[in-house]
Amino acid sequence: MKRFYTFFLLLFLVGQVIAQDQDALTKVDTSYWLKEIAGGLNINQASFSDNWKGGGVNSVAFSVYLNGRANYAKDKWSWDNQFDFIYGVVKNKGEDGRKSNDVLFIDTKVGYKINDKWNYFFGMNFLSQFAPGYNFTDTERTLISKFANPAYLTTALGLEYKPNDEFSLRISPFSPRWTFVSDTELFLNVPDNYGVEIGETVRTEWLAFSLLADWNKKLSENLSLKMRYQMYANYETLAFKTIDHRLDIGLTAKVSNLINVSLTSLTIYDFDQDSKIQFSQGLALGIAFKRGNFPEKE
Repeated sequence: MKRFYTFFLLLFLVGQVIAQDQDALTKVDTSYWLKEIAGGLNINQASFSDNWKGGGVNSVAFSVYLNGRANYAKDKWSWDNQFDFIYGVVKNKGEDGRKSNDVLFIDTKVGYKINDKWNYFFGMNFLSQFAPGYNFTDTERTLISKFANPAYLTTALGLEYKPNDEFSLRISPFSPRWTFVSDTELFLNVPDNYGVEIGETVRTEWLAFSLLADWNKKLSENLSLKMRYQMYANYETLAFKTIDHRLDIGLTAKVSNLINVSLTSLTIYDFDQDSKIQFSQGLALGIAFKRGNFPEKE
């Protein structure tokens, strides 16, 4: 667990350095580029005396995030890139540390303009997590996931609707996806093995449809919203229950230049993982930074 603390603290410090140098970078000719980087560190702590009658448990929690965008546009060509890195841990007295959040998402897309709002595009994204995940009982924990177990590499070819720099919708009738589970013994704890055949490390889905909607909106001077919805449907196994859905939402309220409050939620429906909807939510207060030259529209 210590290596993840160190990794993300270093990641945050790198983000701070990049943010401090942003003004110098924008002095170079960046007329074809829109860039943005944002990050933050949130820490929560609670402690009680041994004779505290109200009940409670000593705890400490932290989460760190770093996300960025870099979009290029010249003539009819565009190249959009983004990443989201999120990791959080909570530690209650008498218990091992447990993850509260864990996201690794990298996306890149090349587009060719049809008109002011529509593009042809080819895109690719990678989705996984940084650290092991466990099912906990009173006496033991069971490994159910870890880095690249599972991991998803999705490609897409199709049309993109992009009316402005805040919103985009990608529609792809041809969207091959590769699901990776490199640990060939993970199925002992996860019988469905995330849809990968037992004994194999990769599942390939060639014939599929995908949709990705991305919205980055400044709601007011101190409030911003980030949403991303992904849908994936395999033509060969097409049925209502086998269509995958994922919705990421992040709402950030700026308290001061360094302090903000953030609310995040993640909703997943993936029949290869679970027959029910999965949901997680987090609320945090911490320090944050954001630099970039994306237009901020009210």
